Amino acid sequence: MKYRHLGKAGIQVSELSFGSWVTFHNQAGIDSTVEMMSAAYDAGVNFFDNAEVYAAGKSEEIMGAALKKLGWHRGSYLISTKLFWGLHEGPNQQNTLNRKYLIEAMDGSLRRLDTDYVDLLFCHRADSTTPIEETVWAMHNIIERGKALYWGTSEWEASDIVSAIEIAERHHLHKPIVEQPIYNMFEQHRLGADYTAVYEGHEYGSTTWSPLASGLLTGKYQDGIPADSRGALEEVSFLKEQLTATDSLAKVAALKPLADEMGATLAQFSLAWCLQNPRVSTVLTGASRVEQVHENMRSLEFVDKFSPDVLSEIERIFG
Repeated sequence: MKYRHLGKAGIQVSELSFGSWVTFHNQAGIDSTVEMMSAAYDAGVNFFDNAEVYAAGKSEEIMGAALKKLGWHRGSYLISTKLFWGLHEGPNQQNTLNRKYLIEAMDGSLRRLDTDYVDLLFCHRADSTTPIEETVWAMHNIIERGKALYWGTSEWEASDIVSAIEIAERHHLHKPIVEQPIYNMFEQHRLGADYTAVYEGHEYGSTTWSPLASGLLTGKYQDGIPADSRGALEEVSFLKEQLTATDSLAKVAALKPLADEMGATLAQFSLAWCLQNPRVSTVLTGASRVEQVHENMRSLEFVDKFSPDVLSEIERIFG
């Protein structure tokens, strides 16, 4: 395992990390979570990602219980969570980044994770109804109180990220250091040219998610949706159209000969491709069973095997 800095920040993250979206609580209980997190940690993973909204808070609870069982030295790993969607209906409790919600939601996440602080705290989406300055001040205060060490954004537009950084610099506040964008062969725009000011101008880091496009890039949906797959879960039924799109499946089929020639599975090939981008600090992987963790970790063997010709062919396939 190799480690990369989050942009220009001093903190380092493993090139592959482990996330809990969809799987924790929905597909994995405490025992299987312990097994998967242990396998990832043994492979060198030091970053474990979560969010308040995942399984309505249950994902944080499972990760907290798993970490207690694992008993790792706290300095050896990083935890993140994300705030925005909320767990309760009503004003100031959902779809916001106002000060009241952020302070209260942070306390709730720490209780569920059973920890004194998180290493990274993300604003899970941008909030057009709250002034960015209010959000920046609240995140600064959370860090000053020792409840988070760094903060970042997730799925924010480049202009909003730059605004948050500039506000923080103007008032000498803790500024955001990292974005958590979707990034895979189908979805590349949030690391593209529109974000040059973010990643090159401000040397932002990135913890990219959905590297396998919710499993589409593993090839397992080529003949329909398997009953035991993520795509069969009612909680993510919105993914079904994406996972069965004829054009997308054709692109995956075109990738397979390239992966075969490299000696990689489609999943390993797709994960290793993400790490070709110098703007990527870490790639968040997911799994519902420990065998998938082992397979994903082996993608590191192929990171250095992408020739210019292979990269050019991938670009041609995905336009």
